Amino acid sequence: MDMNITLRQLGYFKALAEQRNFGRAAEVVNISQPALSVQIKEMETTLGQKLVERRARDVVLTPFGRLILAHALRVLDEMQALSEAARWQGGLAGRLSLGIIPTIAPYILPGVLEALRSRDISLDVQVREAKTDQLIADIQGGQLDAAILARPVGAEGLRERLLFEDRFLLAGTSVRLAALGQGAEALRPTSLVHSPLLLLEEGHCLTDQALEVCGRGRGHAQIDMGASSLGTLSRLVAAGFGLTLMPEIAAATEVRAAPGINLRRFGPPEPARQIVLVRRQSTQDEVWFEKLAEVLETAGAALIALARAEVPEPTAAMRPAPHAAQVDIYRDTH
Repeated sequence: MDMNITLRQLGYFKALAEQRNFGRAAEVVNISQPALSVQIKEMETTLGQKLVERRARDVVLTPFGRLILAHALRVLDEMQALSEAARWQGGLAGRLSLGIIPTIAPYILPGVLEALRSRDISLDVQVREAKTDQLIADIQGGQLDAAILARPVGAEGLRERLLFEDRFLLAGTSVRLAALGQGAEALRPTSLVHSPLLLLEEGHCLTDQALEVCGRGRGHAQIDMGASSLGTLSRLVAAGFGLTLMPEIAAATEVRAAPGINLRRFGPPEPARQIVLVRRQSTQDEVWFEKLAEVLETAGAALIALARAEVPEPTAAMRPAPHAAQVDIYRDTH
């Protein structure tokens, strides 16, 4: 049999299998619906069997269609890996599609983009800011080359590279912080149980991290999860509506933007999140990935240094011995 199936046809078939509708699939691959129908019909003629059952409003894969889809996905994945290997040969070059979660993006991006352009002015950087679940899906689907996330990522087929640790500070007005009635060196996240805590809306990993380290559930009466960004959250805190956990990476920027905010450092072990750079395990050549990680590492370290200068770590003499129940689980939350 003369097998003459093109990569483009495999892409069309993949879109049809995902959308289960010729009209929607045609929009995804940017061709007309009749043209898509012709391409699928040509595949069926070449293979000698039906790939889909055509219905009034949708399509369903035949058993043979499911078998061919599995082969098509493997071929498309391998071609994508081949393309990436050629594009990244020798390091950062060409186009970089980078995803980043919203609680990191506005703080680290200016320094990172400047550093990348100073290395190669021809590098085309495309940034996608989105929540963790969407970024993971985009990496796995090939829409992104890499993404900056907080651990744990919890997805198969991805490789992580640790960039830096981003500790949490307690943010509030001077009046609210003074009402806690204890020094910064003794302050612990679980001691905030009776204080109003403002958090980002559902879906932000920072909200999950804050609830974890403070030992609270979503239904707690003293929790308000409504802000869409750290900028909004900071202004609410500065206006006296409650307390929040402020990542070190954001501290310098948000204190300048909302001067009413005061920051306290928790006693050891300080709650923190680990920030990682993630790519597909199948992507070839790690040179570009490591170079990108180095740029991100440097930019993150500079921001964290600013926060630690503004809110110094407790001296050895000030540090109390950790309570028996205080284990270092805070450093491994996402």
